[in-house]
Amino acid sequence: MSPEPQGTIFIVDDDRYVLDSVATLLREYGFTVIPFDNGHEAVRRFAAEPVDLVLTDINMPGMTGIELLEKIRFLDHETPVLLMTAYADLDTAVLAIQKGAFDFIIKPYRPPYLIHAIEKGINYKRLTRIEKNYKRELEQTVERRTAELNEALSKLTSMSREIVERLTAAAELRDEDTGHHISRIGMYTRQLSFHLGLPSDFMENITVASAMHDIGKIGIPDSILLKPGTLTNDEFAIIQQHTVIGEKILRGSTHGMLQMGAVIAATHHERWDGSGYPCGLAGNDIPMAGRIVILADQYDALRSRRVYKPALDHATACDIILRGDGRTMPGHFDPRVLAAFDAVKDTFAAIFEASQG
Repeated sequence: MSPEPQGTIFIVDDDRYVLDSVATLLREYGFTVIPFDNGHEAVRRFAAEPVDLVLTDINMPGMTGIELLEKIRFLDHETPVLLMTAYADLDTAVLAIQKGAFDFIIKPYRPPYLIHAIEKGINYKRLTRIEKNYKRELEQTVERRTAELNEALSKLTSMSREIVERLTAAAELRDEDTGHHISRIGMYTRQLSFHLGLPSDFMENITVASAMHDIGKIGIPDSILLKPGTLTNDEFAIIQQHTVIGEKILRGSTHGMLQMGAVIAATHHERWDGSGYPCGLAGNDIPMAGRIVILADQYDALRSRRVYKPALDHATACDIILRGDGRTMPGHFDPRVLAAFDAVKDTFAAIFEASQG
């Protein structure tokens, strides 16, 4: 019974006796052997046929073993190449290793050592192939799982945004434009954040979190919230509590977006000059998210019809924000945010008009 094939080997040697004897020995150990008496033929065959190991004499006319090694390494970096020589030349051995030889065998060789070196080389090739396949499978698995995770995160983000919009819609002005208002606030704040050069994670969070700025209105009676006339001082004091209520609803979360939502709910009526509510914060004591949302919310409020006021056109709303009208003043806003608004105000107009169709 012939031994099970152990691997395919190219043998290259210009000495016919050595070529035949080595081939016979290796076949007895179960290897598939393809002999060549010159390097040129071996290179041509190697380029077209996979092989587990190359065993070559180092001193051959036409193409030396070192030259053959270099050509094989140009074609393939993994197949082990064993070099044989009748001369124990240390410099040549070092050069061979530097060129990528797997091992170096001195003639006359001892069969057990030759077989051991060949088996070691073939096992190395197989392990390299296994590792390469494993890495490829691992990369494919990571790519597939990453795609699945990205899809799940995308669905979760979309669902989270929808939940935020549906919850905040219940707390807004209870009119048919509420959903558009929420969407516009997110787009306005994103534009301002981008123009201010704020980090991408800040922009992503504020785009969603800004929709929750008035969530505290869920705790304000409709009789006050929807009152068409002028509010009394007591009624306005109750309205102001929506900032406190909103912060209480959202605070304590470990989620960055909800944490920002709590900050926005609490501070989106604070003014740069300290005349806002509920705490009368001023300047840089007001978190950046609150400074951005107050301006975005003010623009949208001016543009929108309410039970107590008509809608204004874009130019009038910008004039009020940038120059003031006695009720709204430029000093209410962070100068940097105000300058950013002035730079992107046409985009605000486009966002508002797009929602009217």
